[in-house]
Amino acid sequence: MFTGIVEELGTVEAVAPRLRVRCSAVLEDASAGASILVNGVCLTAVEVQAAWFAADLAPETVRVSNLGDLRPGARVNLERPMSPAGRLSGHIVQGHVDGTGELLSLAPLGGGNWWLRIRVPAELDRFLVDKGSIAIDGISLTVAAIESGVVSVSVIPHTYRSTTLAGYRPGARLNVECDVLAKHVEKLLRKRDTGPALTVEDLRESGY
Repeated sequence: MFTGIVEELGTVEAVAPRLRVRCSAVLEDASAGASILVNGVCLTAVEVQAAWFAADLAPETVRVSNLGDLRPGARVNLERPMSPAGRLSGHIVQGHVDGTGELLSLAPLGGGNWWLRIRVPAELDRFLVDKGSIAIDGISLTVAAIESGVVSVSVIPHTYRSTTLAGYRPGARLNVECDVLAKHVEKLLRKRDTGPALTVEDLRESGY
């Protein structure tokens, strides 16, 4: 489990035969087999050296994410899994990307703040709510507005400086992961529409 709080910006050194990323902070306690979040995608580090790690990209990963677009020199958001004693500063991020969205604009709001607009796939709309959580390229953000398939979020100066957002241009594909809690609730409500009424006992059995 991750939190969507980017720890470090890594640099892609190679994309074949494996994705190799130069970094340092996320390698402090990493070893082969460790999970590392790369642009919001949970990858398994199959090789770990002092200044880089390498991971295999499954065809499904390339299909649903923007990792297949990476080229040597590209910057990527990196995060280690949350430790049991850690703080959940962002929100629950699984690293299971739901799809990619198109960056429409990233406009300055003043004071170092930015307004990010991204068009998301229509099938993800049911998981998005105003003031809800969304992970964009592995960054935990809060939905500020939703209109006609376009999600807007406010980006604070620290997030802008500490992530890959500053390097994006309109048209870029960004990885999107919806809040897993929204997915569970949506499934429970769908069951209610097609079956017996949802009860408090049903919610308790589901962990709510």
